[in-house]
Amino acid sequence: MEMLVFGTRGYPVILFPTSMGRYYQNKDFGLIDSVRWFVDNGLVKIYCPDSIDTQSWYNKSIHPADKARTHMAYDNMLHNEVVPWAMHETGVGKVAVAGCSFGGYHAGNYAFKHPEQVGHLFSMGGAFNIKMFTGNYYDDNIFYNNPVDYLPGSNNPALWHMNIILGTSEHDICKGYNYDLSNILNQKHINHWLDVRPFARHDWPIWKEMFPHYLSTIK
Repeated sequence: MEMLVFGTRGYPVILFPTSMGRYYQNKDFGLIDSVRWFVDNGLVKIYCPDSIDTQSWYNKSIHPADKARTHMAYDNMLHNEVVPWAMHETGVGKVAVAGCSFGGYHAGNYAFKHPEQVGHLFSMGGAFNIKMFTGNYYDDNIFYNNPVDYLPGSNNPALWHMNIILGTSEHDICKGYNYDLSNILNQKHINHWLDVRPFARHDWPIWKEMFPHYLSTIK
């Protein structure tokens, strides 16, 4: 697993790439530069792991059960290796998770599955329902990686102590996913901010406005 790391100290941020993106995507598209002040001043240390979307959810050549199993291996790697290492390096007891578009799914899914490790969730244009990749097939691995399915029944107390920001925009193709997830959080009385930006589309310019704003909420 390849990964880029930015910064030397500060709150650890796990930043996922968009659909089928690589570990260098957030750097190449300017998202890292948008928060350079936070990095240079030692407020955050950003970890950009690679994705395996082409081998999991976006892999049309394998059965949906294998897509889910492949993603579970990725989740286990994050849970047992990347996140503990980020906490160890920074001396911070939790991490922030963030991502744009399908990276928002990865951030949200990880946060809701492992809230005891996550202090902040920043999703920008995220989608939180992976049934579009699984057709009519359904099993436990799909259920427990589909936030809109498992979150209503989750009662981990750490969920109520997380700083959750769902960023979307007026013309975001994923806006509906954010409203759906916000409704679930409201029903559970989990505090969060549904940030709907006017006029903007599902693209990097608005995400580069959101990300520094969201990092500024880390206490």
